[in-house]
Amino acid sequence: MPPSPPKNAPLPDDGTRQLLQWGGSMVATGLVCALLLVTMLGGYTRLGASTNTGWFALIVALMCLPFGALLLTLGLAKWLRNQKERGSK
Repeated sequence: MPPSPPKNAPLPDDGTRQLLQWGGSMVATGLVCALLLVTMLGGYTRLGASTNTGWFALIVALMCLPFGALLLTLGLAKWLRNQKERGSK
């Protein structure tokens, strides 16, 4: 059986940092687009956005928010798992 690494040794890169970075940036982009839609791009009604630029912001927000939230949730789950593994060694 190979020797275990020291307690403070860095774990190999498993993509957690990238998931957190990209998930956070996508959620931030979606929030900025939604905020711009409501404040500066004419708002929206029951039928959708009021302007062409508003439609673009709405589409970007509706793409970025769910997918970014999924990436961010996965990154947080992996980060918590890594913290648990690091604490148990």
